[in-house]
Amino acid sequence: MSSASLSPGRHRRKDVVVALCFLAPATAVFVLFGFYPLVRTIWLSVAASDIFGNVTGFVGLGRYGEFFSDPALRRVLLITLMFVLLTVLPTLLIGLFLALVLQARVPGIGFFRTLMATPFAFSAASAAVVFDIFYSPSVGLFNGLLDLAGLPVVEWLTDPATALPSLALVSVWRDLGYAMLVFSAGLQAIPESLFEAARTDGAGRWTLLWRIVLPLLSPTMFFLLVVSTISSLQTFGEINILTGGGPDGATTTLVYGLYQSAFAFGSSDYGLASVQAVVLLVLVMVITIIQFRFLQRKVFYG
Repeated sequence: MSSASLSPGRHRRKDVVVALCFLAPATAVFVLFGFYPLVRTIWLSVAASDIFGNVTGFVGLGRYGEFFSDPALRRVLLITLMFVLLTVLPTLLIGLFLALVLQARVPGIGFFRTLMATPFAFSAASAAVVFDIFYSPSVGLFNGLLDLAGLPVVEWLTDPATALPSLALVSVWRDLGYAMLVFSAGLQAIPESLFEAARTDGAGRWTLLWRIVLPLLSPTMFFLLVVSTISSLQTFGEINILTGGGPDGATTTLVYGLYQSAFAFGSSDYGLASVQAVVLLVLVMVITIIQFRFLQRKVFYG
């Protein structure tokens, strides 16, 4: 008998050790930058701390009661949800429309696909700077167009009524390219034979759209809905550069409120910031669970 056949347990232990060595770097990164910050944030949300974030005592769930009883903080939560609605649905609908239009087999269509996907390459800071120029009250593109049409100019970023939709437009513009690319990939995965068979049976464009395209694209739509919602809830760069949470708190979302509580203007209320972070985490989880609970059953996986 060979030595290998006599000691299978030794080889299994060796395989386990090798596997653990491969897992160790990823596990260390997760613990250091994922698990530890989460535990620390939860602990800070129920503890008192000094200006350096060092825990000085235990205060319990009092801050959570303060958060949900403060009208200003409840307003932040409402603004966050409004921002999600203003960004996610337009991004998906316009992205789907562009993907359908750009499926046309005409010369040069590849150039237009690349052009429409370009905004996805912009960082949040770059997009915000570009739109800051567009929104300028005196020399901005948008007010220039309104002036040419004989319409009054709009204070896009300094009017509470228009500030949040203006921010949402920046986010939609930047995310359209990604949504369009994902929808285009989903459309290209639909077999052409299905369309040919439907056309043979006399199906028109609307029938093809409602009976074939949308059902087979439902997994793609569901994926984009979940990912876009989470991304929208975490939007920070555009708000920080364009409005700073103003005017009068009209664009202060949970993420930006968290930043204001912990770091902005010399603030160091890490306890309240941690409460907002935990609320944001729970909000993301609840919305995601609702999406999976009520929408996944409508997804057609073929």
